[in-house]
Amino acid sequence: MRVPDFDDYRKESTKYPERRNRDTADDRKLEAYAPTFVASVAGVYAAKTVVTQLLSSMAASKDVLAAAKTEVDLSNIPEGKVQVIKWQGRPVFVYHRSQELIDQERAMDVGQLRDPQPDEARSQRPDWVILIGICTHLGCVPIPNAGSVPGGFFCPCHGSHFDTAGRVRKGPAPKNLEIPPYEFTDDTSLVIG
Repeated sequence: MRVPDFDDYRKESTKYPERRNRDTADDRKLEAYAPTFVASVAGVYAAKTVVTQLLSSMAASKDVLAAAKTEVDLSNIPEGKVQVIKWQGRPVFVYHRSQELIDQERAMDVGQLRDPQPDEARSQRPDWVILIGICTHLGCVPIPNAGSVPGGFFCPCHGSHFDTAGRVRKGPAPKNLEIPPYEFTDDTSLVIG
């Protein structure tokens, strides 16, 4: 009876039966772990490439960055009205408030607000309020001149109510509407950004 010889297929470290197993263990483990290590390094680099591509695709595009500053002509906005301007891909509310609305907001007890800020801190000039028109709850766009506060904003997605200064009055929104960086260049011009 002839016993088959598989020496051609065996690893070099296992060909000698007189050698102890623990003497050849390092060689055998190296042969098993080396491909795993190489595959792991390749996987890390592949994951890095995917994450880098994903994050770079989420960055602002060149046309958005080019529109970093937006000029607004205030003479076209009548008192009591809101004009929606697109700035860096986001809606911005430019609100020309009447004296009645200013008095209404200044009479509000700041201590009752969820995100307390006085009306004076929300605008550079009392008759103009500039707000980023994105609800601080889940990012919906509120509707101007709607809701429970006269002249305020109402978010139709989950029912947040904001006053004319963009302060949250009720609903799930945790914070007031954000204020973008802006400056008045003269009495009828505004630069956002």
